[in-house]
Amino acid sequence: MLQYSLRRLLIGAGMLLALSMLIFVMLRLTPGDPIDAYIDPNVPMSPSDLVELRDTLGLDAPLPVQYLAWLQQAVMGNLGYSIKRPDQPVLSLVFSRIGPTVLLMGSAIVISIIAGIASGMISAVRRNSVVDLSFSLFAVTGISSPPFLSALVGLYLFSVYFDWLPSGGMLTPGRDFSIADLLHHLILPAALLAVAQTALIMRYMRSSMLEVLNQDYVRTARAKGVYEFWVITKHALRNALLPVVTLIGSTIGLAIGGAIFIESVFNWPGMGLLMVDAVENRDYPVIMGSTLVIGACVIFVNILTDLAYAVIDPRIKVG
Repeated sequence: MLQYSLRRLLIGAGMLLALSMLIFVMLRLTPGDPIDAYIDPNVPMSPSDLVELRDTLGLDAPLPVQYLAWLQQAVMGNLGYSIKRPDQPVLSLVFSRIGPTVLLMGSAIVISIIAGIASGMISAVRRNSVVDLSFSLFAVTGISSPPFLSALVGLYLFSVYFDWLPSGGMLTPGRDFSIADLLHHLILPAALLAVAQTALIMRYMRSSMLEVLNQDYVRTARAKGVYEFWVITKHALRNALLPVVTLIGSTIGLAIGGAIFIESVFNWPGMGLLMVDAVENRDYPVIMGSTLVIGACVIFVNILTDLAYAVIDPRIKVG
């Protein structure tokens, strides 16, 4: 297990390095000159001042040299400073936004796992029933709806039309912090972020559960008179979970993509909103730093997902 974990960490480090190279090159290929982001349009600058500024920032060096210089600082924990907020290190900005994003994504993932597994089990046990058809309709709708559409529809229905939940923010302005107020603001964006993941997990769980329910050991358990609840939960569920665990690990990336839209719509002060602001302002250091941290988190979660296989199914051996 230790050797496998170390090998997966090395592979993850290589993937993170490749991701940083890809983002660095893509940002440099975007239209416009990176130096424009550092210049105040209201302050005139002479050509010699531009040359000096470009030399100071290292933008006159070849692209590989610029990347290696940035990578050397990133390995030491220095991701640079924000262009629009020069007094703010990128790492501090990222860390200040990680908490709200982890809270939002963690809540959405917990909702999607519980709701997806439960509805998938019920749908498989009640195959071709009205309940099964209702869950299937929800799954098709959830998978087909992009996150920004779900966010806008949910915002209109629950915040504007019914006025049940807040339309944005993480806390009520001017009110003392309370868990109840935080949960009141969290429930809608977390539930909307969980829609697509819940639909995917439900479909996988239903398919896997149907396959397991047709196995000989399940029929044997029923023939021995084992109570149906224990047949489903003890004999069938654990074996049906393995492919679902794979999906749960892969939905982390889907949740990050959805969080960018959800945080923008609900003005949630997390990593997604930070990245949107950075892209709008062409804040290259913040874009690079945010992407690197998010990529590291996704890779780490995928490694944990791989290691979870052996815990769920002892028949699997890592090597």
